[in-house]
Amino acid sequence: MTSSYPSLTRALAEALVDVLWFIDGSEDEQMDQDDAVKVMEGVAHVVSTLPSAQRQELIELVGEMMAVETNTARRKFLEEFPEGFGLIADAS
Repeated sequence: MTSSYPSLTRALAEALVDVLWFIDGSEDEQMDQDDAVKVMEGVAHVVSTLPSAQRQELIELVGEMMAVETNTARRKFLEEFPEGFGLIADAS
């Protein structure tokens, strides 16, 4: 079986985004919202502490995913991902 991902990094980035997208869109009946916030904050902490080159690589991968995304809501999630998860400084 061959992978459709060009690299392990790309596969893991897509898996991470998929999980976070699911959590972000979960209703109270699907997931405890306090737990959801803890997971999202935990991921934001980890990715915000990556070395600059790795943060930039993740930003680029998310940008590639966004460029081909056809779901408007998911595309917006991807667009906001770098700032929302601490990969770049707050623009305000």
